[in-house]
Amino acid sequence: MSKQINVALIGNPNTGKTSVFNALTGLNQKVGNYPGITVEKKEGICKLPRGVKAHIIDLPGTYSLNASSLDENVVIELLLNKNDKDFPDVAVVVTDVENLKRNLLLFTQIKDLEIPTILAINMSDRMKYKGISLDIDYLEKQLETKIALISTRKSKGIDNLKELITNYKELSKKPCMNASLIDESYFNNLRKAFPNQLLYKLWLVITQDVNFGKTDRKTFDKVEDFKTKSKTDLKRLQQKETIKRYQFINDALKKGQTIDLNSAKDLRIKLDRVLTHKVWGYLIFGIILLTIFQAIYDWSSIPMDFIDSSFAALSEWVKNTLPEGAFTNLLAEGIISGLGGIVIFIPQIAFLFLFIAILEESGYMSRVVFLMDRIMRRFGLSGKSVVPLISGTACAIPAIMATRNIESWKERLITILVTPFTTCSARLPVYLIIISLVIPEGRILGLSYQALTLMLLYLIGFGAAVGSAWILNKILKIKSKTFFVVEMPNYKLPMFKNVALTVLEKTKSFVFGAGKIILAISIVLWFLASYGPGDNFNNAESIITQQYATENLSEDELQQKIASHKLEHSFIGIAGHAIEPAIRPLGYDWKIGIAIVSSFAAREVFVGTLATIYSVGSDEEETIKNRMAGEVNPILGGPLFNFASGISLLLFYAFAMQCMSTLAIVKRETNSWKWPMYQLVIMSAFAYIVALIAFQVLK
Repeated sequence: MSKQINVALIGNPNTGKTSVFNALTGLNQKVGNYPGITVEKKEGICKLPRGVKAHIIDLPGTYSLNASSLDENVVIELLLNKNDKDFPDVAVVVTDVENLKRNLLLFTQIKDLEIPTILAINMSDRMKYKGISLDIDYLEKQLETKIALISTRKSKGIDNLKELITNYKELSKKPCMNASLIDESYFNNLRKAFPNQLLYKLWLVITQDVNFGKTDRKTFDKVEDFKTKSKTDLKRLQQKETIKRYQFINDALKKGQTIDLNSAKDLRIKLDRVLTHKVWGYLIFGIILLTIFQAIYDWSSIPMDFIDSSFAALSEWVKNTLPEGAFTNLLAEGIISGLGGIVIFIPQIAFLFLFIAILEESGYMSRVVFLMDRIMRRFGLSGKSVVPLISGTACAIPAIMATRNIESWKERLITILVTPFTTCSARLPVYLIIISLVIPEGRILGLSYQALTLMLLYLIGFGAAVGSAWILNKILKIKSKTFFVVEMPNYKLPMFKNVALTVLEKTKSFVFGAGKIILAISIVLWFLASYGPGDNFNNAESIITQQYATENLSEDELQQKIASHKLEHSFIGIAGHAIEPAIRPLGYDWKIGIAIVSSFAAREVFVGTLATIYSVGSDEEETIKNRMAGEVNPILGGPLFNFASGISLLLFYAFAMQCMSTLAIVKRETNSWKWPMYQLVIMSAFAYIVALIAFQVLK
């Protein structure tokens, strides 16, 4: 058994599937998308007994093989297509010991596909607490499978699961029940018409919008018997199938599972009463948010200061150590300064993802979704829209992908269009550096002004999303009604391993994703800032020397004047001055203008751009923050980054649509350039107007 085997992890949402995936793969995992669609694909490598390697794929959570969303379709299409490179040699259906009855519906369907299937019953450490006992031998016999009783929290049963996966060829492929009894004549005719095809696969193709090799609905339409079945008839048969399966599951669990309700201890109901209360629920959520933003500031200040000074020192060391020339300047002023402008925010971004992961792992995030649904309905959004809006605080791209769970196209479209208003982690570097420059460090009731400002920006973004959704709801005349259903998972202590892997994976993808863009832009910007046309740039030294001949300048001061003159007459300086009239009413100079324009590639590039621009020609061992603080407004005098211009910038970035990747995803999800172009123009115009008003009022 030297070849690598494919293992598919399948299960309902909230069964601990991700924990099982992490327990099997550890750090040997990667996240991407399925080919051609924007549904997240998690895969990893697991070393099994006797030198066997397993390729583990964590499929999107699904309640059954009767798909109602695009990500559920991914599960079915993989299980139907034997030619797919990821087609599983063995399926591991992960179930939750407390919801075994519901979870087994999916298990019985997968068994009908005649794929070797293992039943992994997770959270077994809660059995005693919940008064649950299982007759594993009896259940294995009834379900025609092998069962792994596991607890990822206690790291129990994982070795047994690995052993069962290794011996997957010994598993029975026999279905555990006969689903065709719901309409024997219909299924017999189906079997006769397609004798070489698996019966249950044919049934899935007939009833759903999925792919199955060369067989499609047109093939069935040619057979007279299948023309008589309307969509309503097929839906009725699906319902009969579900009832039939639950009858079988109930019979199996009557003897296989015992629940002593008297010994079950449950604080969940009491906690839910408080955490989803119409007053206390919102108050507690507000306190949690305040605590998170305060911690982001307080805990990350020391590592941020260390990174900031380290990059400044590294840049100076490169200048002093390597031979003078264009390459040394590029390295010190372009690459190191540009990357320093993003690496400095790793601590704060890591803390943000840490708190989000803890809220999700503990089960609290589902309560937040339920709580916010009461507000969302008033603005024409589905309760399911809350998930993209909340996940948008990490990144708008996966948040927009998450809208695929919303059945109503109009509600989904509105959610896609307003999600970029929520403050994503890419805005965080911009917010943090501007806040640190223009908001004082005082405190009120133990909370710093800076943390309160950051929280206010998050609330403004969320408010803009909800407000614009209300307007779109009126414009698009949405009349469709949908029902909001969210599962409340059990409360549990977050697993350190899961939280750590989430923080590591999210932070790494943010840094490397942004790093590629920043590195490329930093090199281009350094070139544009280091070279220029005409005599004003080429003869800068003689022009400045002559201009300040009567003033007694030191050598360092003279070199700074020359560098500043060169920068102003470089390619980037000329471009900046060209757009300056449009941005001057907002309180910005040409340098900020260049940073804003370049940040349309990605918002976080703003800081890297300013780091590069302010580093060109600078010989002092000085941090970017100090250079920005020392910048003078050429028109009004005084600091360029003052309260008025700072608030103007913060509001501009709160509302502007500045992310090419998000625009590309919106185009892909809506299958049209119309909607992303509307987003770009309307959001940017709105941002400009709000920033203009803010500066003119505050100056």
